[in-house]
Amino acid sequence: MNRPEMLSRVSAQSEPWDMVIIGGGATGVGIAVDAASRGYDVLLLEQSDFGKGTSSRSTKLVHGGVRYLEQGNISLVMEALKERGLLRQNAPHLVRDLGFVVPNYDWWEAPFYGLGLKVYNLLAGKYGFGPSQILSREETLERLPTIKTEGLRGGVVYYDGQFDDTRLLINLVATAAEQGGTLLNYAQVTELTQGDDGFLDGVVARDLESGDAFRAEAKVVINATGAFCDAVRQLANPGAAPLIAPSQGIHLVFDRSFLPGSSAIMVPHTSDGRVMFAIPWHGHALVGTTDTPIDSPTLEPLPMEAEIEFILTTAAEYLHKAPQRSDVLSAFAGIRPLVRSGDARNTATLSRDHTIHIDSSGLLTITGGKWTTYRHMAEDCVNQSATLARLPEKPCVTAHLNIHGFHKHADKFGPLAVYGADAPAIQDLMRSGDLLGETLHPALPYCGAEILWAARFEMARTVEDFLARRTRALFLNARASADMAPTVAALMAKELRRDERWEKEQVLAFQELAKRYQA
Repeated sequence: MNRPEMLSRVSAQSEPWDMVIIGGGATGVGIAVDAASRGYDVLLLEQSDFGKGTSSRSTKLVHGGVRYLEQGNISLVMEALKERGLLRQNAPHLVRDLGFVVPNYDWWEAPFYGLGLKVYNLLAGKYGFGPSQILSREETLERLPTIKTEGLRGGVVYYDGQFDDTRLLINLVATAAEQGGTLLNYAQVTELTQGDDGFLDGVVARDLESGDAFRAEAKVVINATGAFCDAVRQLANPGAAPLIAPSQGIHLVFDRSFLPGSSAIMVPHTSDGRVMFAIPWHGHALVGTTDTPIDSPTLEPLPMEAEIEFILTTAAEYLHKAPQRSDVLSAFAGIRPLVRSGDARNTATLSRDHTIHIDSSGLLTITGGKWTTYRHMAEDCVNQSATLARLPEKPCVTAHLNIHGFHKHADKFGPLAVYGADAPAIQDLMRSGDLLGETLHPALPYCGAEILWAARFEMARTVEDFLARRTRALFLNARASADMAPTVAALMAKELRRDERWEKEQVLAFQELAKRYQA
């Protein structure tokens, strides 16, 4: 899977595509997997890199949503719990069980949360991840050795799923390509074209690497751009009323010493009405998230001072050693594409269900939803898109489609486990050169061979692509990732046949970006 190959597919296409998908996040790529695996002719265009927006900035959880159960949204919880189970089934190299402990400091918390989590497990049915149970004070401390002990009575443990969001996304891109889909990053849609009947018949896009524009005809155009969907809708209808009430959430990443066990902490109620998680992730502790209404989305949102202080303050209420600003290794923000309903400023109460909207021009927009339910969202979208475009009906097959890299025992590959079945090939690369097997920085496990793999087979085009999304260096340790940038740029420049000027520009651009992740 490489970009020149994808460009050649676009150039060779003489007939209209069955579907042109705008947006290369979880929703868009999920649609590409579904449609291509049914046999439809699919083109996906992403303005930046795959997962640059919301899909790389999640809480790294594959979950039903305990808070949605409290809100009474039983159908969403059941749907998400089923999809959680299917994801573990289809991508065992990336999705694993994780124990979450709800610490109890008041007498009523154990029976209250214990009952609620029993219901959560019952709703999962055959897709359950393990039974919940009430823990004694000693059992809670065994699982969470750094939890604040004053007033601690015990806890409740339940099981949910954890994943690496962008690694899953890149594997989904590969899956869609293997199924015959064409996916192109750094291809910005600039225009939606209409036929004589007034309905959309394609798009005009610009290859951001060459600067060349190209047209892609389509039987149906799908807008899967998440938080940016209203801007795309306005290309066809400048007066389109907004669908989205965007909300920002941030996460702080700390050294693993703040959460040294193998269990996560779930705080069911914080002062802003959200659930807060502290989870072990790639040898670090990730804490989040906030829920802050914003006026408009950006590709590189910044954590707000109030959000950083909120997480530090809330974490200090539960951790024996209160984290300080100086302990933050990386701080990142993401934007939720919440569908407007009622009081759009109270984003914590807005539904996480997805919505499909068809404009008068025939543009089909899918937005809302959550990472865990991407497959179900895609199935719904492809069904409606096929009907709209009058395509032959073909059944969805993704419920039992293994995702690229599928491997039931990937843990044996150590730091390369997230590559699943691709890990042995990367190990071969590590042995092929002196520098390729060495770690790029002592604080992180990544090596030179992964750079070549990302550039050759995963469509990584920039230093940021590699350090932020093919690996998670930027999200784990911003300063360490900045130190790695020169080595990454040098190897990528050689692999992609870029000149010294490109190499220097890449280093400078990434190091400036990394400063934005330093709290």
